[in-house]
Amino acid sequence: MWGQRRFSFVARIGSRRTAHEKVVSDPIFPPLPDADAPFAAGLRVTFGGVRHHGLLVLTPLGFSLLRHLADGTFHSGEDLAASVGLTRARVSQVLKDAEASGLALERVKGLGYRLLEAPRFLDAKAVGARLIGIGKEQGGPAPVVIEVVDQVDSTSSELMRRSQRKDIHGMALAAEWQTAGRGRRGRTWTAVVGGSLTFSLGWRFEQGAGFLAGLSLAAGVGVVRALEAEGFTGVALKWPNDIIHRHLKLGGILIELNGDALGPSTTVIGIGLNVRLPEAVRKDIDSPVTDLTKIAGKKSSLVDRNRLLARLLSELATVLEQYSNEGFAPFAAEWQHRHAYQGKPVRLLLPDGAVVHGKVAGVDASGALVLADGPRRARFLSGEISLRRA
Repeated sequence: MWGQRRFSFVARIGSRRTAHEKVVSDPIFPPLPDADAPFAAGLRVTFGGVRHHGLLVLTPLGFSLLRHLADGTFHSGEDLAASVGLTRARVSQVLKDAEASGLALERVKGLGYRLLEAPRFLDAKAVGARLIGIGKEQGGPAPVVIEVVDQVDSTSSELMRRSQRKDIHGMALAAEWQTAGRGRRGRTWTAVVGGSLTFSLGWRFEQGAGFLAGLSLAAGVGVVRALEAEGFTGVALKWPNDIIHRHLKLGGILIELNGDALGPSTTVIGIGLNVRLPEAVRKDIDSPVTDLTKIAGKKSSLVDRNRLLARLLSELATVLEQYSNEGFAPFAAEWQHRHAYQGKPVRLLLPDGAVVHGKVAGVDASGALVLADGPRRARFLSGEISLRRA
Protein backbone atom coordinates (compact mmCIF):
# COMPACT_ATOMS: atom_id res chain seq x y z
CA MET A 1 0.00 0.00 0.00
CA TRP A 2 1.15 3.55 -0.67
CA GLY A 3 0.55 4.40 2.93
CA GLN A 4 3.23 1.94 3.98
CA ARG A 5 5.80 2.82 1.35
CA ARG A 6 9.02 4.65 2.06
CA PHE A 7 9.94 7.40 -0.36
CA SER A 8 12.92 9.51 -1.22
CA PHE A 9 12.45 11.82 -4.16
CA VAL A 10 12.82 15.34 -5.38
CA ALA A 11 9.73 17.51 -5.58
CA ARG A 12 10.94 19.74 -8.37
CA ILE A 13 9.55 23.21 -8.09
CA GLY A 14 10.98 26.08 -9.94
CA SER A 15 14.49 26.97 -10.81
CA ARG A 16 17.31 27.60 -8.52
CA ARG A 17 19.47 29.61 -10.84
CA THR A 18 22.32 31.92 -10.00
CA ALA A 19 23.99 32.90 -13.23
CA HIS A 20 22.68 30.16 -15.45
CA GLU A 21 20.49 27.85 -13.53
CA LYS A 22 20.93 25.96 -10.33
CA VAL A 23 17.99 23.63 -10.44
CA VAL A 24 15.03 23.93 -12.75
CA SER A 25 12.17 21.61 -12.20
CA ASP A 26 8.48 21.06 -11.76
CA PRO A 27 6.32 20.00 -8.81
CA ILE A 28 5.90 16.25 -8.96
CA PHE A 29 3.83 14.99 -6.07
CA PRO A 30 2.32 11.70 -4.82
CA PRO A 31 0.86 9.20 -5.28
CA LEU A 32 3.97 8.17 -7.25
CA PRO A 33 7.44 9.69 -6.83
CA ASP A 34 9.16 10.73 -10.05
CA ALA A 35 12.06 8.33 -9.76
CA ASP A 36 13.16 8.76 -13.38
CA ALA A 37 13.36 12.55 -13.44
CA PRO A 38 16.48 13.55 -15.41
CA PHE A 39 18.99 15.53 -13.39
CA ALA A 40 22.32 16.59 -14.80
CA ALA A 41 25.28 17.70 -12.74
CA GLY A 42 27.02 20.56 -14.45
CA LEU A 43 28.83 23.80 -14.08
CA ARG A 44 30.28 26.44 -16.30
CA VAL A 45 33.60 28.18 -15.78
CA THR A 46 34.93 29.01 -12.34
CA PHE A 47 38.42 29.87 -11.41
CA GLY A 48 41.62 28.87 -9.75
CA GLY A 49 42.50 25.26 -9.56
CA VAL A 50 41.83 21.77 -10.75
CA ARG A 51 39.74 20.28 -13.51
CA HIS A 52 36.47 18.53 -12.73
CA HIS A 53 34.87 16.76 -15.70
CA GLY A 54 37.03 18.97 -17.92
CA LEU A 55 36.04 22.22 -16.22
CA LEU A 56 37.92 24.44 -13.79
CA VAL A 57 36.95 24.23 -10.13
CA LEU A 58 38.22 26.63 -7.49
CA THR A 59 40.53 24.95 -4.95
CA PRO A 60 40.84 25.85 -1.26
CA LEU A 61 44.09 27.65 -2.11
CA GLY A 62 42.25 29.59 -4.78
CA PHE A 63 39.64 30.66 -2.25
CA SER A 64 42.39 31.68 0.14
CA LEU A 65 43.92 33.85 -2.58
CA LEU A 66 40.61 35.56 -3.29
CA ARG A 67 40.03 36.22 0.38
CA HIS A 68 43.36 38.06 0.51
CA LEU A 69 42.24 40.19 -2.42
CA ALA A 70 38.73 40.76 -1.06
CA ASP A 71 39.87 43.89 0.83
CA GLY A 72 40.02 45.74 -2.49
CA THR A 73 43.63 46.93 -2.00
CA PHE A 74 46.74 46.10 -4.03
CA HIS A 75 48.79 43.01 -3.18
CA SER A 76 52.06 42.13 -4.85
CA GLY A 77 52.40 38.80 -6.60
CA GLU A 78 55.24 37.93 -4.24
CA ASP A 79 53.15 38.60 -1.13
CA LEU A 80 50.19 36.68 -2.50
CA ALA A 81 52.36 33.72 -3.40
CA ALA A 82 53.85 33.64 0.10
CA SER A 83 50.47 33.99 1.81
CA VAL A 84 48.82 31.05 0.06
CA GLY A 85 51.82 28.83 -0.59
CA LEU A 86 51.78 29.04 -4.39
CA THR A 87 54.43 30.07 -6.87
CA ARG A 88 54.10 33.51 -8.45
CA ALA A 89 53.43 31.82 -11.79
CA ARG A 90 50.60 29.82 -10.25
CA VAL A 91 49.16 32.94 -8.63
CA SER A 92 49.17 34.61 -12.02
CA GLN A 93 47.30 31.66 -13.57
CA VAL A 94 44.71 31.59 -10.79
CA LEU A 95 44.04 35.30 -11.28
CA LYS A 96 43.70 34.84 -15.04
CA ASP A 97 41.07 32.19 -14.35
CA ALA A 98 39.33 34.63 -12.02
CA GLU A 99 39.15 37.19 -14.80
CA ALA A 100 37.78 34.59 -17.22
CA SER A 101 34.97 33.89 -14.76
CA GLY A 102 33.86 37.51 -14.74
CA LEU A 103 35.70 39.02 -11.78
CA ALA A 104 37.30 42.38 -12.62
CA LEU A 105 41.01 42.42 -11.78
CA GLU A 106 43.41 45.36 -11.97
CA ARG A 107 47.17 44.96 -12.48
CA VAL A 108 49.56 47.84 -11.79
CA LYS A 109 53.31 47.47 -12.16
CA GLY A 110 55.03 48.01 -8.85
CA LEU A 111 51.79 47.62 -6.87
CA GLY A 112 50.51 44.20 -7.86
CA TYR A 113 46.91 43.03 -8.13
CA ARG A 114 43.60 44.08 -6.73
CA LEU A 115 39.99 43.08 -7.28
CA LEU A 116 37.64 45.75 -8.55
CA GLU A 117 34.21 45.39 -6.92
CA ALA A 118 35.82 42.99 -4.46
CA PRO A 119 33.26 40.46 -3.18
CA ARG A 120 32.34 40.34 0.48
CA PHE A 121 32.47 36.68 1.35
CA LEU A 122 29.74 34.94 3.28
CA ASP A 123 30.42 34.81 6.99
CA ALA A 124 28.46 32.59 9.38
CA LYS A 125 29.13 34.89 12.35
CA ALA A 126 27.83 37.92 10.47
CA VAL A 127 24.71 36.04 9.38
CA GLY A 128 24.13 34.76 12.90
CA ALA A 129 24.49 38.23 14.41
CA ARG A 130 21.99 39.63 11.93
CA LEU A 131 19.57 36.78 12.68
CA ILE A 132 19.71 37.77 16.35
CA GLY A 133 19.03 41.39 15.40
CA ILE A 134 16.03 40.44 13.27
CA GLY A 135 14.78 38.25 16.09
CA LYS A 136 14.82 41.18 18.50
CA GLU A 137 12.75 43.19 16.01
CA GLN A 138 10.23 40.38 15.61
CA GLY A 139 9.96 39.13 19.16
CA GLY A 140 12.20 36.09 18.97
CA PRO A 141 15.11 34.67 16.96
CA ALA A 142 14.52 32.26 14.09
CA PRO A 143 15.25 28.63 15.06
CA VAL A 144 18.07 28.41 12.53
CA VAL A 145 21.78 27.55 12.78
CA ILE A 146 23.90 28.70 9.85
CA GLU A 147 27.06 27.15 8.45
CA VAL A 148 29.06 28.59 5.55
CA VAL A 149 31.51 26.63 3.39
CA ASP A 150 33.65 27.75 0.49
CA GLN A 151 32.84 24.77 -1.71
CA VAL A 152 30.57 21.74 -1.73
CA ASP A 153 29.04 19.55 -4.40
CA SER A 154 25.52 20.73 -3.49
CA THR A 155 24.22 22.33 -0.31
CA SER A 156 21.00 20.34 -0.61
CA SER A 157 22.80 17.05 -1.24
CA GLU A 158 25.10 17.69 1.71
CA LEU A 159 22.17 18.35 4.06
CA MET A 160 20.40 15.24 2.80
CA ARG A 161 23.53 13.20 3.54
CA ARG A 162 23.70 14.67 7.02
CA SER A 163 20.03 13.85 7.58
CA GLN A 164 20.95 10.16 7.50
CA ARG A 165 23.11 10.70 10.59
CA LYS A 166 21.35 13.43 12.55
CA ASP A 167 18.42 15.79 12.75
CA ILE A 168 18.87 18.71 10.31
CA HIS A 169 15.80 20.66 11.43
CA GLY A 170 16.70 24.35 11.36
CA MET A 171 20.14 23.67 9.89
CA ALA A 172 21.15 26.06 7.09
CA LEU A 173 24.14 25.51 4.81
CA ALA A 174 25.40 28.20 2.42
CA ALA A 175 28.25 27.83 -0.07
CA GLU A 176 30.27 30.23 -2.18
CA TRP A 177 30.56 27.56 -4.86
CA GLN A 178 28.88 24.27 -5.73
CA THR A 179 30.59 21.76 -8.02
CA ALA A 180 27.51 19.67 -8.78
CA GLY A 181 24.49 21.90 -9.02
CA ARG A 182 21.72 19.88 -10.62
CA GLY A 183 19.81 21.16 -13.65
CA ARG A 184 16.89 19.78 -15.58
CA ARG A 185 17.11 18.47 -19.15
CA GLY A 186 20.88 18.76 -19.28
CA ARG A 187 20.95 22.50 -18.63
CA THR A 188 24.07 23.91 -17.01
CA TRP A 189 24.53 26.34 -14.17
CA THR A 190 27.01 29.18 -14.00
CA ALA A 191 27.94 30.66 -10.64
CA VAL A 192 29.94 33.71 -9.65
CA VAL A 193 31.86 33.56 -6.40
CA GLY A 194 30.70 36.56 -4.42
CA GLY A 195 27.97 37.19 -6.97
CA SER A 196 25.53 34.42 -6.15
CA LEU A 197 23.64 33.30 -3.08
CA THR A 198 23.05 29.56 -2.86
CA PHE A 199 21.95 27.88 0.35
CA SER A 200 19.73 25.15 1.73
CA LEU A 201 17.63 24.86 4.87
CA GLY A 202 16.61 21.62 6.53
CA TRP A 203 13.17 21.31 8.11
CA ARG A 204 11.21 18.49 9.73
CA PHE A 205 7.47 18.01 9.30
CA GLU A 206 5.21 15.53 11.05
CA GLN A 207 3.15 15.16 7.85
CA GLY A 208 3.90 13.30 4.61
CA ALA A 209 4.34 14.21 0.96
CA GLY A 210 0.72 14.97 0.20
CA PHE A 211 0.59 17.68 2.86
CA LEU A 212 3.84 19.18 1.55
CA ALA A 213 2.72 19.52 -2.06
CA GLY A 214 2.50 23.30 -1.85
CA LEU A 215 5.62 23.79 0.25
CA SER A 216 7.71 25.12 -2.62
CA LEU A 217 5.18 27.82 -3.42
CA ALA A 218 4.95 28.87 0.23
CA ALA A 219 8.74 29.07 0.34
CA GLY A 220 8.58 31.35 -2.69
CA VAL A 221 6.31 33.68 -0.74
CA GLY A 222 8.91 33.76 2.04
CA VAL A 223 11.71 34.60 -0.41
CA VAL A 224 9.81 37.54 -1.93
CA ARG A 225 8.85 38.84 1.53
CA ALA A 226 12.51 38.78 2.51
CA LEU A 227 13.60 40.60 -0.64
CA GLU A 228 10.96 43.27 -0.12
CA ALA A 229 12.05 43.70 3.51
CA GLU A 230 15.57 44.39 2.23
CA GLY A 231 14.35 46.99 -0.24
CA PHE A 232 14.11 45.01 -3.49
CA THR A 233 10.84 45.95 -5.15
CA GLY A 234 9.00 44.48 -8.11
CA VAL A 235 10.08 40.87 -7.48
CA ALA A 236 7.41 38.34 -8.44
CA LEU A 237 6.85 34.60 -8.67
CA LYS A 238 6.32 32.40 -11.71
CA TRP A 239 4.72 29.00 -11.34
CA PRO A 240 5.87 26.53 -10.27
CA ASN A 241 8.39 28.57 -8.31
CA ASP A 242 10.70 30.75 -10.29
CA ILE A 243 11.67 34.07 -8.75
CA ILE A 244 11.56 36.78 -11.41
CA HIS A 245 11.73 40.52 -11.93
CA ARG A 246 10.05 42.01 -15.00
CA HIS A 247 9.91 38.51 -16.49
CA LEU A 248 13.68 38.05 -16.11
CA LYS A 249 14.93 35.14 -14.05
CA LEU A 250 16.33 36.12 -10.66
CA GLY A 251 16.45 32.72 -8.95
CA GLY A 252 14.40 29.79 -7.78
CA ILE A 253 13.80 26.96 -5.37
CA LEU A 254 14.37 23.23 -5.08
CA ILE A 255 12.61 21.06 -2.50
CA GLU A 256 13.95 17.63 -1.61
CA LEU A 257 11.92 15.32 0.55
CA ASN A 258 12.66 12.13 2.45
CA GLY A 259 10.45 10.22 4.87
CA ASP A 260 7.35 8.06 5.22
CA ALA A 261 4.41 8.66 2.92
CA LEU A 262 2.16 9.64 5.81
CA GLY A 263 4.93 11.33 7.79
CA PRO A 264 7.15 12.34 9.36
CA SER A 265 9.22 13.97 6.61
CA THR A 266 12.61 15.59 6.37
CA THR A 267 12.79 18.34 3.78
CA VAL A 268 15.63 20.38 2.36
CA ILE A 269 14.67 23.73 0.84
CA GLY A 270 17.31 24.92 -1.61
CA ILE A 271 17.42 28.55 -2.73
CA GLY A 272 19.50 30.19 -5.45
CA LEU A 273 19.60 33.92 -6.22
CA ASN A 274 21.60 36.03 -8.66
CA VAL A 275 23.27 38.85 -6.75
CA ARG A 276 25.80 40.27 -9.21
CA LEU A 277 26.33 38.89 -12.71
CA PRO A 278 29.28 40.36 -14.64
CA GLU A 279 28.59 41.15 -18.28
CA ALA A 280 31.01 38.46 -19.39
CA VAL A 281 28.86 35.90 -17.59
CA ARG A 282 25.57 37.30 -18.88
CA LYS A 283 26.74 36.93 -22.47
CA ASP A 284 27.25 33.23 -21.89
CA ILE A 285 23.68 32.64 -20.73
CA ASP A 286 21.11 31.48 -23.25
CA SER A 287 18.05 32.80 -21.40
CA PRO A 288 17.09 36.21 -19.97
CA VAL A 289 18.24 36.73 -16.38
CA THR A 290 18.68 39.57 -13.93
CA ASP A 291 20.33 40.11 -10.56
CA LEU A 292 19.73 41.97 -7.32
CA THR A 293 22.42 44.54 -8.05
CA LYS A 294 20.57 45.64 -11.18
CA ILE A 295 17.22 45.66 -9.38
CA ALA A 296 18.68 47.81 -6.60
CA GLY A 297 19.94 50.40 -9.10
CA LYS A 298 23.25 52.12 -9.72
CA LYS A 299 22.86 54.52 -6.80
CA SER A 300 22.46 51.70 -4.29
CA SER A 301 25.31 50.30 -2.24
CA LEU A 302 26.78 46.85 -2.76
CA VAL A 303 24.31 44.11 -1.88
CA ASP A 304 25.21 42.69 1.54
CA ARG A 305 24.79 38.94 1.06
CA ASN A 306 25.23 38.19 4.76
CA ARG A 307 22.43 40.57 5.69
CA LEU A 308 20.21 39.23 2.90
CA LEU A 309 20.86 35.60 3.84
CA ALA A 310 19.85 36.31 7.44
CA ARG A 311 16.61 37.93 6.30
CA LEU A 312 15.84 35.03 3.96
CA LEU A 313 16.41 32.45 6.69
CA SER A 314 14.25 34.39 9.12
CA GLU A 315 11.34 34.72 6.70
CA LEU A 316 11.62 31.11 5.57
CA ALA A 317 11.56 29.88 9.17
CA THR A 318 8.38 31.90 9.79
CA VAL A 319 6.74 30.48 6.67
CA LEU A 320 7.78 26.90 7.43
CA GLU A 321 6.50 27.06 10.98
CA GLN A 322 3.11 28.31 9.79
CA TYR A 323 3.02 25.75 7.00
CA SER A 324 3.64 22.91 9.45
CA ASN A 325 0.45 23.88 11.26
CA GLU A 326 -1.82 25.09 8.46
CA GLY A 327 -0.48 23.83 5.14
CA PHE A 328 -0.48 25.87 1.93
CA ALA A 329 -4.00 27.30 2.18
CA PRO A 330 -3.02 30.49 4.14
CA PHE A 331 -0.43 31.33 1.47
CA ALA A 332 -2.52 30.70 -1.65
CA ALA A 333 -4.03 34.18 -1.96
CA GLU A 334 -0.69 35.92 -1.41
CA TRP A 335 1.05 33.61 -3.86
CA GLN A 336 -1.54 34.39 -6.53
CA HIS A 337 -1.18 38.11 -5.85
CA ARG A 338 2.56 37.79 -6.40
CA HIS A 339 2.24 35.56 -9.49
CA ALA A 340 3.49 37.50 -12.51
CA TYR A 341 1.26 35.46 -14.85
CA GLN A 342 -1.94 35.58 -12.83
CA GLY A 343 -4.94 36.06 -15.13
CA LYS A 344 -2.77 36.00 -18.26
CA PRO A 345 -2.94 33.64 -21.27
CA VAL A 346 -0.12 31.12 -21.11
CA ARG A 347 1.35 28.17 -22.90
CA LEU A 348 2.02 25.19 -20.62
CA LEU A 349 4.62 22.67 -21.73
CA LEU A 350 3.95 19.35 -20.02
CA PRO A 351 6.68 16.83 -19.11
CA ASP A 352 5.60 14.50 -21.95
CA GLY A 353 6.00 17.26 -24.52
CA ALA A 354 2.30 18.05 -24.87
CA VAL A 355 1.26 21.70 -24.92
CA VAL A 356 -1.79 23.20 -23.21
CA HIS A 357 -3.12 26.74 -23.60
CA GLY A 358 -5.29 28.63 -21.18
CA LYS A 359 -5.61 31.60 -18.87
CA VAL A 360 -4.06 31.32 -15.41
CA ALA A 361 -6.95 31.13 -12.94
CA GLY A 362 -4.65 30.63 -9.97
CA VAL A 363 -3.46 27.72 -7.87
CA ASP A 364 -5.47 25.35 -5.73
CA ALA A 365 -4.95 24.42 -2.08
CA SER A 366 -2.17 21.97 -3.04
CA GLY A 367 -0.27 24.43 -5.20
CA ALA A 368 -1.36 22.93 -8.51
CA LEU A 369 -1.75 25.36 -11.41
CA VAL A 370 -5.34 25.96 -12.52
CA LEU A 371 -5.86 26.98 -16.15
CA ALA A 372 -9.14 28.26 -17.54
CA ASP A 373 -10.36 27.67 -21.07
CA GLY A 374 -13.72 29.39 -21.19
CA PRO A 375 -15.91 27.76 -18.54
CA ARG A 376 -13.60 24.76 -18.20
CA ARG A 377 -10.93 24.46 -15.53
CA ALA A 378 -7.94 22.11 -15.60
CA ARG A 379 -5.43 21.40 -12.85
CA PHE A 380 -1.73 20.69 -13.49
CA LEU A 381 0.94 19.50 -11.10
CA SER A 382 3.94 19.93 -13.39
CA GLY A 383 5.05 21.76 -16.48
CA GLU A 384 6.69 24.94 -17.65
CA ILE A 385 4.65 28.03 -18.49
CA SER A 386 5.35 30.95 -20.79
CA LEU A 387 3.26 33.88 -21.90
CA ARG A 388 1.15 33.13 -24.97
CA ARG A 389 1.47 35.67 -27.71
CA ALA A 390 -1.75 37.00 -29.20
